[in-house]
Amino acid sequence: MHITQQFSIFMINKPGVMAKVLGEFADKKINIAAMTVMDSAEQAVMRVVFAAPDKARKILDNLNLPYSETSVLSLNLNNESGALATVAEKLGRNHINIIYAYCTAGARGGRTTGILKVAHVDKAMKILEGDEKKKSKSKPVVRKAKSTRR
Repeated sequence: MHITQQFSIFMINKPGVMAKVLGEFADKKINIAAMTVMDSAEQAVMRVVFAAPDKARKILDNLNLPYSETSVLSLNLNNESGALATVAEKLGRNHINIIYAYCTAGARGGRTTGILKVAHVDKAMKILEGDEKKKSKSKPVVRKAKSTRR
């Protein structure tokens, strides 16, 4: 889990515009970690988290497209029912509003990436990190003497 930059790219809703934008990132070998697109009749908003945000910013500046940046939480979740619900419940109990969220379909090792835009990103991070620390407390390892091992 970490805080990362999300880019909201505002595009004209016409054939080929998204292909051109995505093609620019592909040509420069900038990986997209997560993406969602919303549209209206005249405009589309592509929200994207890139593996290399500084390089992506330069490309967006060269494309001369309007965009904005915002800090979001990037979570590494189990790809199973209830994983995102558990996070939402923890944040809700602590009065952190989730403004919007989106997830990848799945990744290596049965994991998925969840992107959350929350009202208080630093506070949310501390709440969720506290839960991670509780889970990761190691238990003592008990080893049997060689003579009793089978």
